[in-house]
Amino acid sequence: MSLRRKLLLVALCTLALPVAGWLYVRQMEALLREGQAQALLASTRAVARSLVVTRAVPVQGAAVWYVEPTSGPITVDGYGDDWAPLTPWAQTFGARGKLLLAHDANALYLYAEVRDANRTRAHALDGSDALAADHLNLVLVNGAGTQHYLLESDAPGAITATALATPVAGLPATLAAQWQEDGSGFRVELRLPRELDLRALGIGAYVAESGGDRMAAEVRPLAAYSSRLASELAGLAPDGVQARVLAPEGWLLARSGKLDGAPGAHGQPGWFASLVYRSLLSTQLEDAAQWAQDVPRLTTPEVDQALAGHPVAVWRSGEARGSVVLSAAVPIRSGNQFAGVLVLEQSSRAVPLLANRALFGLLLTSFGVLLVAGVILLLFATRLSLRLGRLRNAAERAQLADGRLAGGRFPMTDAPDEIGDLARSFERLIEAVGGYTDYLRTLASKLSHELNTPLAIVKSSLDNLEHAELNAEAQPYLERARDGVTRLGALVRAMSESSRMERAIAAAEPEDVDLRDVVHGCGEAYRALAGGRRFDCVLPEAPLHLHCAPELVAQALDKLFDNALSFTPAAGWLRLSLRAVEGGAEIELANQGPLLPAAMAGRLFDSLVSLRDKATPGDAPHLGFGLYVVRLVAERHGGAASAANLADGSGVAFRLLLHNLPRQRL
Repeated sequence: MSLRRKLLLVALCTLALPVAGWLYVRQMEALLREGQAQALLASTRAVARSLVVTRAVPVQGAAVWYVEPTSGPITVDGYGDDWAPLTPWAQTFGARGKLLLAHDANALYLYAEVRDANRTRAHALDGSDALAADHLNLVLVNGAGTQHYLLESDAPGAITATALATPVAGLPATLAAQWQEDGSGFRVELRLPRELDLRALGIGAYVAESGGDRMAAEVRPLAAYSSRLASELAGLAPDGVQARVLAPEGWLLARSGKLDGAPGAHGQPGWFASLVYRSLLSTQLEDAAQWAQDVPRLTTPEVDQALAGHPVAVWRSGEARGSVVLSAAVPIRSGNQFAGVLVLEQSSRAVPLLANRALFGLLLTSFGVLLVAGVILLLFATRLSLRLGRLRNAAERAQLADGRLAGGRFPMTDAPDEIGDLARSFERLIEAVGGYTDYLRTLASKLSHELNTPLAIVKSSLDNLEHAELNAEAQPYLERARDGVTRLGALVRAMSESSRMERAIAAAEPEDVDLRDVVHGCGEAYRALAGGRRFDCVLPEAPLHLHCAPELVAQALDKLFDNALSFTPAAGWLRLSLRAVEGGAEIELANQGPLLPAAMAGRLFDSLVSLRDKATPGDAPHLGFGLYVVRLVAERHGGAASAANLADGSGVAFRLLLHNLPRQRL
């Protein structure tokens, strides 16, 4: 991983700042909401106590029959078409019954459905008691007493129910109703005048197939929305708060106020701000559909907790975009008696907007700091990378291809930081290596000079020994000593010649020549030396002009040909070719013969390296300076020398890449 990427990762660690800020804003938002919830709960308790003191909420039992206001005119015909809007809030009785109650300014309407797939009719009982047939029990209660009615019919249509006992004052002796039935059961619909002033109502269904009490009925008080209670509630509830009083089972008894849907002083949040608040800041919000404003009954878990006697506050989504609603529910108690539940609801856009603004401000600041820190670290990493790159390039350029060290001052040695210390250390190291390299480069000439005198002494001593009388056993040792002195002398001369060759190559004068003529001339000379071997010379058709030292090129070709000839069998072949390349020319000399050992691939053009047999007696020693000279000539021309086995495995190809030498300025 690069240095810049590492510093970029370090810069990304600053992302912890906006994350910490987000957690802080979220915690502050939760504390703010908790404070509002406690305040609204205190207000709700105060209003509930006021309702108890004023006795505005009647104390009722645990269960009531709720009478809903009619949403339209109701026709008493035994069919449930007029009751469709009220069906979701139907009340159950017994195991099979469903009851709907509604009222308008003049009457109370009752609609009951009983599931009864197998009817037992009165006419099938042969005059037996009508209570044995399937029927509906109805009980009416007013201030004077209780009256029981039995509603039964053998066929659909209008029926008349008669009181089962002496009529009670204020209650009718008979009731007119409509009876309808189908394969699933029977339905009863009737109308009661409002003048009856009913306090309670009882209803029960007897199905002969199931058995049970034939006169059973569930008697409960009647409860309905109270305008008087709503007016009383409006005077007690705080401003900007919607209040609802619920009966013990969650039925709506009164409502006042309205949730504020106006944008307010803090403005209207956009869809993105609302999404951010709901996703990142707010804790779990309840679904707004459970707290609908126009329903006659609330059955949310929070209301159930309040019905159990535990005050509770909950935040939910508001109907208006970007708003939240705080709802507080507390029980209404009169002594040990339970009267209902009071729910206060307050809409707020300030909480989401203020939290969003705090979060956005914090995020903008954090990301601004992150961006600035990232840019600074990136610039620092870029500058550091560039400086390290300069240091690396200087270290790579310090050594030339021939092993010598380039002159010049090492960069950034004046820098006062750690990079400067590293540059100065590199400079001292290169100076030490340069001194040692110069010593090694001049070691050959020094050794050749120093070894000449000892060699002369040894040679003269051996010459004197030849004139002395030596026994036959000593004569072979004398020959071996003379052969060793000869080889050592050749080595010293080659070392001296190598030093002179390097100086001669460096001092060669370039000129403009047609390299094709140089190679052609050398090829014609080599053809006679090839003997029985086949020799081919492949030249380009167009002239190939090059600014070079032709005598050095010819000398390099001589070395290559001498090397190739020594490895080519008597019936083998050699091929000399020339071709133009970009910025120069390439000369290739290929020959048939043994392949190059893989271990020698990188050392073939070094000094004192040879693949020829050095142990053959009587042969001139091969000191490995030929290919070394070829490399020096190639490097003098800005190129390179290389060798590789032929693709078909028949031999070896040596390549000499040459470029134009720089022209001298007059």
